[in-house]
Amino acid sequence: MLPQKHAYIETFGCQMNERDSEIMAQLLAADHYAATNDMQAADLIVINTCSIRDKAEQKAYSLLGRLRIMKRANPALIIAVTGCVAQQNGAGLLKRMPFVDLIIGPQNIYRLPELLDQQTVRLSSSTRSRRCQIATTLSPAFRIPPFLPTITKPSFKRFITIMQGCNNFCTYCVVPYTRGREISRSAADILKEINHLVDNGIKEVTLIGQNVNSYGRDDSSSTGHSFPELLRAVNAIKGLERIRFTTSHPKDLSLDLIGCFAELKKLCTHFHLPVQSGSNRILKRMNRKYSITSYLDKVTMLRKINPEITLTTDIIVGFPGETDADFEETMELIDTVRFDGGFSFKYSDRPSAVSAGFPDKVPEEIKDFRLNRLQTRQNEITQEQNQQVVGSVLPVMIEGLSKTVAGQWHGRTSGNIIVNFISSNHLLPGQIVNIEIAEAGRNSLRGEHKLD
Repeated sequence: MLPQKHAYIETFGCQMNERDSEIMAQLLAADHYAATNDMQAADLIVINTCSIRDKAEQKAYSLLGRLRIMKRANPALIIAVTGCVAQQNGAGLLKRMPFVDLIIGPQNIYRLPELLDQQTVRLSSSTRSRRCQIATTLSPAFRIPPFLPTITKPSFKRFITIMQGCNNFCTYCVVPYTRGREISRSAADILKEINHLVDNGIKEVTLIGQNVNSYGRDDSSSTGHSFPELLRAVNAIKGLERIRFTTSHPKDLSLDLIGCFAELKKLCTHFHLPVQSGSNRILKRMNRKYSITSYLDKVTMLRKINPEITLTTDIIVGFPGETDADFEETMELIDTVRFDGGFSFKYSDRPSAVSAGFPDKVPEEIKDFRLNRLQTRQNEITQEQNQQVVGSVLPVMIEGLSKTVAGQWHGRTSGNIIVNFISSNHLLPGQIVNIEIAEAGRNSLRGEHKLD
């Protein structure tokens, strides 16, 4: 029997990266690597990187810089860089981090054990070969392999990858260059995985992809399902309580998908629909392929089909060429839509993104001012939206006990709002209970457990 080794994985970025890290951890477990939370005890350190925004990339580089000292002290330590930074920079990483042993792009994570075994042989050989292995090929023939996750610790919810890559080429985005073109996963594999998870106690799944609305539309797809059809098939799985999905592109939001929010009882009443800007001129420069009018029309349809739906969004401030007038249109948009929440960011140039070459960059101090103003107003709207549910009774899925307040539980509404409440009852994560909402905050609700 091979001796047990230990692997430490640090994940930056989106849900896709979180799921990729879970997959790598499972592959490593089958290759005799036990997971550890202690970096100092690790024989292998995997840094799963994100390059969507500069801040996440710089955090990854900062951590890698600290690993240089560990590698010097322990030459047998294997350091792997995976994810979008690995794909984007490839061999260029070695100029900054020559001590890295493996550089693996998102399509190649399933090869991790094979690449690791090869590198281990090199490091243990008499020649002590230090050549880094680089696996960053993006192939149009790539298919997401069938994969059944293990349940190593109690859980009630999981992410399910249904596709990866993107065909939209928004001018600020690197996803088409780091994850390739859209590739839909087999519907049969997805449904098999969800059934497997439900059999192991999972109550909620979140279907993830860069643009789930276009699931099944790629030329190479043989799924036989559109995204609404996939949702209906998932909804039919017995024992599953809730379905969520992210992320959606507004231009691909169909009437059929909108109708699912009235038709499917397990589909949660939360829709994350990134708008990015309230200015048609800026949307055109972003290559978003929709107008504010069409976006608002879809918001109206969503709220008509399901008045309980909560809407959240993404907004970029300070895109190249954004004027004060463009920004005021964004402010007008958030007052018109009244999003329940949102994620907003300052624009930053990303390598390979078209907008990196745009002139008329917005000064940092103006971006800071605009972001602060937008976030302040959105926080006010979120508080006002949350206030509207005070006095109502909402079904809440339990997530767990508070670590700081004795007897306090927390869970999430179908609309994805956190609820804190006191209960002396023995509750379980994944259990759905009725909570009467007594108080609204900006980031959460507070309520009382209504015994059935």
